[in-house]
Amino acid sequence: MSTRHDSAYYYLNKAATESRDSLQIAQALNVMAVIQSREGDHYGAQENLLTSIKFLHTDRENDQYCLVADYNVLGNTSLNLKNYDAALDYYDRAYRLAKNDRSKSVALNNKARTYQEMEKYAQATAIYDSILPQIKKDKEEYARVLCNLATARWQMDSSYLAAPDLLTALQIRKDSNDEWGLNSSYAHLADYYSHSQPDSALFYSRAMYAMANRLKSPGDQLEALEKLIRLGPAKEAKRYFARYRELKDSLETTRNNAKNQFALIRYDSEKNKTDNLRLQRENAERRAEVVRQRAISGGAIFAILMLIGWGISWYRKRKQKMEWERDAAIQKDRLKTSRKVHDVVANGLYSVMTEIEYGGNLETEQLLDKIEVLYNKSRDISYEPGDAFQGSFQEKVTGLLSPFGNPDRKVSLTGNEIGLWANINQKIKSELEPILQELMINMDKHSGARNVLLRFEKKEVGLTVQYMDDGVGLPVDHHLGNGLTNTGNRIAGLGGRISFERNSPSGVKIRIYIPNA
Repeated sequence: MSTRHDSAYYYLNKAATESRDSLQIAQALNVMAVIQSREGDHYGAQENLLTSIKFLHTDRENDQYCLVADYNVLGNTSLNLKNYDAALDYYDRAYRLAKNDRSKSVALNNKARTYQEMEKYAQATAIYDSILPQIKKDKEEYARVLCNLATARWQMDSSYLAAPDLLTALQIRKDSNDEWGLNSSYAHLADYYSHSQPDSALFYSRAMYAMANRLKSPGDQLEALEKLIRLGPAKEAKRYFARYRELKDSLETTRNNAKNQFALIRYDSEKNKTDNLRLQRENAERRAEVVRQRAISGGAIFAILMLIGWGISWYRKRKQKMEWERDAAIQKDRLKTSRKVHDVVANGLYSVMTEIEYGGNLETEQLLDKIEVLYNKSRDISYEPGDAFQGSFQEKVTGLLSPFGNPDRKVSLTGNEIGLWANINQKIKSELEPILQELMINMDKHSGARNVLLRFEKKEVGLTVQYMDDGVGLPVDHHLGNGLTNTGNRIAGLGGRISFERNSPSGVKIRIYIPNA
């Protein structure tokens, strides 16, 4: 991520967290999402866009312009992730709220482009045909739609002569000095001529590569290099391929770093905000205490207050001692079965409770299904068949951790991507699920954290999971309870290790390392 984008994202996030104007917050989140999308962080962009929408109302005219922008960018991110149905739905929402012809044509053009990606060329050309007569005065938009229409017709019928329309769009963009439009025209012309006139295709591929370099667009540079490798002379192919591989590796590294940086900026911002609020509260409490102490007069009142304080302290210590003795007796009585009951029943029920409390939309049938699973598992607590994992583990991790986020707590994930889990074996995944669940439940019960960050990172020698929160932290004489003891035993069983440390000035940091099997 460039320094310019890094700084812009930082200040936009600052505005989004400190402003009291809902529209300003929504606009800042929208621009943050655009930056993330350009850097390849499509999931992070969607999260900010959906948050932006929560601050807007469809019946407020000023909000509608931001809503149209949110829905268009949501459509673009869904298209980039090949979630075509979602993209079409978002573009329809943008079109319904659009107030002018240009905004409507942008939404329709994006919708037609989605149909092109789906190879539904008849639907795409029908939309382009409906837009074109209405935008003749808008040269930039006219050139875009004309270029897309000609390409869709040629894709639908390889004998269609698309060159006249493609060249017309190219000339319009040259006349208006539309560099991004020229980049698109060069790409379409290179594809169109690739079979019929290879020399022309090569010419436009080189033009696209030069323009992509001028625009500093790595994605377009890669696309142009792919065309040059395929169309260029054999003696140049090796040079093009070397540059392609170098650029692709660099782009992947840059995008991964950008995703981590975005998450850290948001986490640090939320943590600083929480720390400032805590300091303000502590200062207010200290001032109140000074006023209260000055108002106290006379030794008798002081003695009464001391006596009350001693009584409260004695009562709390006695209560804590009784609770500790009771818990110790229960712990001793249930030691043999505590791990299985904790993992299968307690954590399972706690997750369902958390999802009901903060999700709020569980259907009755879904709730019964979850309870039935817990019932079947608890019938024979000593039998562990080892459930076969189904579906994406990335989605399972997200589903496991997301319910712990709520209006008073933000849970951020970084590194939880499909590629990270691809080569992690099933045993590690099966053990990691209750490990993560225990960390989140322990946080929810004890830490009082407002911001939680989990970072997953795969290295050559193993998997690293880093957990951070800004809660009350660990006391100096901290002893692990049954849940965290079980967690440590699971990690040790995988040949890994876990470490705890305070996250100055508050909170806790837990680092887990699991080697490759």
